[in-house]
Amino acid sequence: MSWEVVIGIETHAQLRTQSKIFSGAATDFGAAPNTQACAVDIALPGVLPVLNRAAVEHAIRFGLAIGATLSRRSVFARKNYFYPDLPKGYQISQYELPIVQGGSLPIHTESGTKTIRITRAHLEEDAGKSLHEDFHGMSGIDLNRAGTPLLEIVSEPDLRGAREAVTYARALHALVTWIGICDGNMQEGSFRCDANVSVRRAPDQPLGTRCEIKNLNSFRFMERAIEFEAQRQIELLEAGGSVVQETRLYDPERDETRPMRTKEDAQDYRYFPDPDLLPLVLSDEEIEGVCAALPELPEARRERFVGEYGLSDYQAAALTANKATADYFEAAVGGIGRKEGAVAELAKAVANWVTVDLAAKLNADNVEIGLSPVSPERLAKLLSRILDRTLSNKMAKEVFDAMWAGEGDPDAIIDRKGLRQISDAGAIEKLVDEVLAANAKQVEDFRAGKEKAFNSLVGQVMKASKGKANPAQVNEILRRKLG
Repeated sequence: MSWEVVIGIETHAQLRTQSKIFSGAATDFGAAPNTQACAVDIALPGVLPVLNRAAVEHAIRFGLAIGATLSRRSVFARKNYFYPDLPKGYQISQYELPIVQGGSLPIHTESGTKTIRITRAHLEEDAGKSLHEDFHGMSGIDLNRAGTPLLEIVSEPDLRGAREAVTYARALHALVTWIGICDGNMQEGSFRCDANVSVRRAPDQPLGTRCEIKNLNSFRFMERAIEFEAQRQIELLEAGGSVVQETRLYDPERDETRPMRTKEDAQDYRYFPDPDLLPLVLSDEEIEGVCAALPELPEARRERFVGEYGLSDYQAAALTANKATADYFEAAVGGIGRKEGAVAELAKAVANWVTVDLAAKLNADNVEIGLSPVSPERLAKLLSRILDRTLSNKMAKEVFDAMWAGEGDPDAIIDRKGLRQISDAGAIEKLVDEVLAANAKQVEDFRAGKEKAFNSLVGQVMKASKGKANPAQVNEILRRKLG
């Protein structure tokens, strides 16, 4: 019998604030150990936490973006547990009354659009970090991250399979970076996911016992970890065993998950309201102010790209995978100008170049689109030269490569390399006549029904023109002359 894999994701998104959630200490990544941990972060006697307004505004922004209910009154609680990198002996979080409740996030899968329900999103502080690699026989503690503001986003168990889970994680990553609340840097720990994985025989059966895979900081590792864990549980159940609820870690070198600790329940943490923090109360004016500053959201922009520019769903989804790509695309479309042709035709040409040629270069050189050597304005100028028949598509790719290499403006490259396309009908007709006169056998073969002979003649004309003849005109003139 086949098994259904059921997944819920808990995501910790580090909020983009200049200081920590309850203190004025900096949040910059990469500082020397323990240089960004102040008295509040390490809970020295007599200190009191003060809530960071920017962190609250980021949480509101996220709640609005997913269509959630914003709690007008939410409460901070102490989550009690002991770990060396938790100097207070508790973590300040939200439990019974989180700031964001409900909401949803659409994802685009191979079988269509699917809506993933969000259970909640709550504010909390990060813990410090234990360092094991640089010490022999002991561990070091770096408390720079202690108190860093986090938004923990919890999904319902609506995801089926590793690929769908990664699609959701990518969509969530795109959203939090799009609305500017998180930089999304997974290598630096700004966006970390925990996957709750269970299996069951059929969709109508109760959910199975889940295991939580902690701190997945790459989409590739997430997919591999979920696949391994699901298969581990299936094999265990098919052998007559049972799954134990526990927290597990993924080892990418061995490509396996292994036990970390027995999964705790809420009562194990002894949650109670933090006596040093007042309830967080939101006003309508605060919410309306954040709402007014929200950018156009990814799903709305995707739908607009389809409606306004006539793009396919696939192209629109690719262009709105992140805000920088969407902005680049629209800047390039605007740079060509409406006078050059129909809007839909222009937009599709730009979309093809951005999602294929530019994307290939960015991936090969591991460059973010915001740092592309080819600006949207210069790409627009290049595509304008295709539209006005200065360049063929093949020539344009040569110019694009030169632009990527830093050779400057497309017009300057065209002139320097002598790449202007021949579109004069008289000049092309003269080349065609010369090729036909010199290739009587191929002319005879074409008239005998051999289509390959025509392609060969086209190639001869293009060779004679040193690749500069307009291919469409060459085809049209050749067919007319061959009857």
